[in-house]
Amino acid sequence: MHQTDDILPAVIAGPLLRRLEPQRLVIWLVGTRALTPTLKLYLLQGETLDIVLDEQHCQVVCVGRDAFIHLMDVSLSHALPQDELIGYDLLIDGAGIAQWAPHLLYADATTPTFVLPSRINHLVHGSCRKPHHRADDGLLCVDRLLADARTPLERPALLMMSGDQVYADDVAGPTLRAIHALIARLGLFDEFLEGAVVDDSVSLYGHRASYYHRADLLPALDSNETLRERFFGGVKKPIFTSSTADNHLVTFAEVIAMYLLVWSPTPWTLITPQPPQLSSQEQQRYAREQVQIDQFRTGLPGVGRVFAHLSTLMIFDDHDITDDWNLSAQWEQTAYGHPFSKRIIGNALLAYLLCQGWGNQPQVFGELLSQTQALTGQAQGNHLNAAAQDDLLEALLKFQQWHYVLPTTPALVVLDTRTRRWRSEFTLKQPSGLLDWEALSELQQELLDHPSAIIVSPAPIFGVKLIETVQKVFSWCGFPLLVDAENWMAHRGAAQVILNIFRHSRTPGNYVILSGDVHYSFVYQVLIRHRNGGPKIWQITSSGIKNEFPPRLLEWFDRLNRWLYSPRSPLNWFTRRRTMQVVPYIPDHAEAGERLWNSAGIGQVFFNEQGQPEEIYQHNADGKPRTQMLAPEK
Repeated sequence: MHQTDDILPAVIAGPLLRRLEPQRLVIWLVGTRALTPTLKLYLLQGETLDIVLDEQHCQVVCVGRDAFIHLMDVSLSHALPQDELIGYDLLIDGAGIAQWAPHLLYADATTPTFVLPSRINHLVHGSCRKPHHRADDGLLCVDRLLADARTPLERPALLMMSGDQVYADDVAGPTLRAIHALIARLGLFDEFLEGAVVDDSVSLYGHRASYYHRADLLPALDSNETLRERFFGGVKKPIFTSSTADNHLVTFAEVIAMYLLVWSPTPWTLITPQPPQLSSQEQQRYAREQVQIDQFRTGLPGVGRVFAHLSTLMIFDDHDITDDWNLSAQWEQTAYGHPFSKRIIGNALLAYLLCQGWGNQPQVFGELLSQTQALTGQAQGNHLNAAAQDDLLEALLKFQQWHYVLPTTPALVVLDTRTRRWRSEFTLKQPSGLLDWEALSELQQELLDHPSAIIVSPAPIFGVKLIETVQKVFSWCGFPLLVDAENWMAHRGAAQVILNIFRHSRTPGNYVILSGDVHYSFVYQVLIRHRNGGPKIWQITSSGIKNEFPPRLLEWFDRLNRWLYSPRSPLNWFTRRRTMQVVPYIPDHAEAGERLWNSAGIGQVFFNEQGQPEEIYQHNADGKPRTQMLAPEK
């Protein structure tokens, strides 16, 4: 029960530095009321700038009685200096960050700082951050990098998070319990639910099936068997992962609370969750998960420091919304054809908009933001209007501007490989292409006449051939959901078009593709034959930030892939990459022959003047020395 005499802190998450440019600063935070902060900038020459963040510079979305998401989008008449430290502060009620969030400061600093790089000399990147995984948090590697940086240019230009920033579909029992406690503490909005056993969110949170049995909340009708199997039942994937959906987030409030709890230590200080009533077996599972969540919590101050000092860009992958999101046309028919599963997907996408997508390029979300503000502003008795919520989610599911391009050197092109799928025209069960023809045409236009480019594709464009072959076999047998059969080469049309883009004479001569998704890390250099002088392509995959592949299984995949798809193997002629020469890099700490690196952490890439990767590292979250990915000797 909320106590009115409790004093809530003004800020409970943030600031997160999002898109930063010399004449534009985008900053995200969450307050317990609508705030009007003053942004102070401290330049090296002793000059200071004070900017009152009124309605012109700061948009606010209320998501509960005591929860307000702020996006500060500040345009500057004069460009800020590049390649030097800029201090900043956010004054709220006269107090600065050192007073209301001292954990965000390094060493003896009095304010956080950021750097606006004139070009991308190096960056850090990663994906797949699951709070209850046993691995340590790879974002703390970035915290250590920033703490050790002695000059502005020793800092990465940016942090690129390429998918699965949250796991809405795979939630530990203690995390779900904390989510429900935070919903009550902040008065996050309730909602009505259609097509479920429960009528609304309040009934959901108190239902006996709310913990570890959420699939039981589906209507008990034979016609919904496919919905249970394809969307909400926790698809078992013995070959790659064991994905469990038994605590799948359902409501908008649950997903918002999840973001707050995985990005900031402050919300945890507002709640004291106790275990729910569980069976003895569930109690044991809850206790095991509690150990991992407690460890995860201890790292959150460092995670907050990273977000407060480094421009962070994001794009979704499936777990940000739900496992296998839009994997096939049949999946889409099933999931969007039922009001309950459609609401679950829409709620997660709305939370993604407010917590991730908005900060990437605020200007494209105006209409959706107005609709969201109208929905939350008209909440009656703390309940969202069901019809208005459905209308907003309908518009959101049709939205097609999640991708974006940064005008950096090299250009950074971030792909939406989830909502613009190339659906199979012949068999609805077959995996869809990761981009449709129109989206691929737009990508080609973005790339024309750039000498070099960094492409962010959540799933690797050039993956491990053996694993892609296993996925293809399962797809042929009609079971693509069992193995996450999502890769660029799984769809003939998408594969052919992306390879043709690389062959185009006016597209870049140097490509670096940053990817995640797969829970292991690797680097390939790819040369496409039949184009004189290039292009040169590097597939650099770093995954996961807090996740790993089953070690013995990956060891065998790595070994078999080297045997079956060696350069002289005739099996290469049965792949769509037979016109390419793929050269794997070797981890410097690897055992003999190892190509795939299996350790939670963060990737780091250094670029030369031509936009080619000079040095590639994987920083290991377990504290072991960083791993350099080395090109094989010629």
